[in-house]
Amino acid sequence: MGSLPSDAWTELPQPEGLTRLAEIAARTYGAPSPAHVVAAPGSQIMMTLLAGSVAPDRAAVLGPTYAEHARVAELCGHKVVETSDTGRLGDAALAIVVNPNNPDGRVIQRAALLSAAEHLQRRGGRLVVDEAFMEAGAPAESLADAVGSESIVVLRSFGKFYGLPGLRLSFALASPNLARCLAAALGPWPVSGTALAIGAEALADRSWSNAARASLEAASTRLDALLAGAGLKVIGGTFLFRLVQAPNAEALFRRLGERGVLVRRFEREPEWLRFGLPGAESDWQRLEAALATSGMLRS
Repeated sequence: MGSLPSDAWTELPQPEGLTRLAEIAARTYGAPSPAHVVAAPGSQIMMTLLAGSVAPDRAAVLGPTYAEHARVAELCGHKVVETSDTGRLGDAALAIVVNPNNPDGRVIQRAALLSAAEHLQRRGGRLVVDEAFMEAGAPAESLADAVGSESIVVLRSFGKFYGLPGLRLSFALASPNLARCLAAALGPWPVSGTALAIGAEALADRSWSNAARASLEAASTRLDALLAGAGLKVIGGTFLFRLVQAPNAEALFRRLGERGVLVRRFEREPEWLRFGLPGAESDWQRLEAALATSGMLRS
């Protein structure tokens, strides 16, 4: 990444910068055209706009999953139900799927989602697919190229794959009509000048993204081996994280935390722990040492 232009800090973002970013994002994500792309300061605000654009009714969330989407839908007046059956998504006014899923990495096949979207379209409903982890998951299952339909919206997160969540940049891929409505609701300066500059350069660098994906795959394989050596059962994940099942998950969570290794636990699934990929080699060594001193690594 080169140095940022000075006007990224000193001037309001210009429309041509937003247009250029939409063009690059459309090519990178596989949207039909830049007219199908809306940039936003994070997927959360976009989910709020999308939930609010559907008249309050029944919202179906494919779960268990990231809790914020259900919370937002409820705030917008929807009666939220969680289901594990994709066949039930088509009965709602608003259906929400995280694909690949957070936290278990579950991937729903494209054909199943298109079928749900077809049912929703007949009822005037909408399917929102959050593909925040798609670059590190199963790109072939993306619905990015299917957003010409009014019933399908795809959310893509810049921060996950590029490791820059603090930049607060995401995209909604939608029909041109809905994209115009979302853009109008966000106003003339939806993202910062720095986000425009960094996002455009990073998304256009396909060599970097290909190399990063290969590096993440290798790192996740290494993490699998380390966790297996500790006797932990990997039950899901993406190239960015691994989900394990352990009968003593709560005690392990506490012992790892005491050694400076933070993993995520889940109230609803007390035997689950999610491990993110370590960064530097010293982080890998710290995780290995923490597992060993926690009595997990096998000799």
